[in-house]
Amino acid sequence: MTSTVPASLIRTAEGSALQAVLLDMDGTLVDTEGFWWDVEVEVFADLGHRLEEAWRDVVVGGPMTRSAGYLIEVTGAGISLEELTVLLNDRFEKRIGRGVPLMPGAARLLAELAAHEVPTALVSASHRRIIDRVLDSVGRHHFALTVAGDEVARTKPHPDPYLAAAAGFGADPRRCAVIEDTATGVAAAEAAGCRVVAVPSVAPIAPAPGRVVVPSLEQVDLAFLRGLVTDE
Repeated sequence: MTSTVPASLIRTAEGSALQAVLLDMDGTLVDTEGFWWDVEVEVFADLGHRLEEAWRDVVVGGPMTRSAGYLIEVTGAGISLEELTVLLNDRFEKRIGRGVPLMPGAARLLAELAAHEVPTALVSASHRRIIDRVLDSVGRHHFALTVAGDEVARTKPHPDPYLAAAAGFGADPRRCAVIEDTATGVAAAEAAGCRVVAVPSVAPIAPAPGRVVVPSLEQVDLAFLRGLVTDE
């Protein structure tokens, strides 16, 4: 986890109970979820295996070890998990080297959060090397704190990444709003006790108590996020 959070950062602005906003990366903030699948298809093609489209919903949004392990199992590829992880990260890092596209509404939302000095974190199942490359494109100044999947004992769908982010801000997870695009990420945020905005990217996500589903970040602004968190 990397942080530039001063001890006095947490404050409740304009009477809102919202203490922090925690954003997923791939498929939520940047339009890269499809990049990961393309890379997986390419790497397994090099290994002599064809990935089935139905497997995409299984691996989307998951930690590298789970996704890679699943694909090794279903294809029977003769490669270790460690070797495959290196290949996938290398290929993905090369893919995003020229920059990454932001999801619709992402730039506006990040600018609004910064303008109102809302503590904002990037919380991803991707490894630190990938997050840092994406931040070079998106702008690391938008985030006072970032949490990578290889920096926590258990990554998504476990609550650990979001609990770490909330703790880094000195915030109550129940007063943090999380924005996620996959069921795996939503499960992690809800297990941490956060309020969740789901913006499905690949597979649909159903509404549920404590969770709001919207079609795009263009429907999300600071007033919307503040409305999710109450003093209950």
